[in-house]
Amino acid sequence: MALTKKQVKTLRAPSPPAFLSQGLVVGDMVYVSGSLGMDPITGNLVDGTVKDRTAQALQNMAAILEEAGSSLEKVIKVTIFITDMKDYAAMNEAYLKAFNKGIMPTRTCIAVHQLPKGTDVEIEASAYI
Repeated sequence: MALTKKQVKTLRAPSPPAFLSQGLVVGDMVYVSGSLGMDPITGNLVDGTVKDRTAQALQNMAAILEEAGSSLEKVIKVTIFITDMKDYAAMNEAYLKAFNKGIMPTRTCIAVHQLPKGTDVEIEASAYI
């Protein structure tokens, strides 16, 4: 059986730019594009700290996963990009509030020079359905 791609779209997460999808379902997997700590209604980054933006990014990711028929509990791989490793502990505080059940996903955290919209954190994930 040939695999097909199905685009995932939800209004409960920020609208993506035209050159990418919020997520894709391929077979029994869902791949979520990098999520920022943006309010899905205003399209602006949430005020506060990296912890606040991490929490919002994970809420956005959860909405995309749910639209695809998955959930945070079914995430198998997370990649986090942060602009300053000094924010690692604060980011982890928010992360552990979202990922706190069952087997933890595999994860990579990478420090980068810059991220879109001037944010300090971006998170992408892969999950099963």
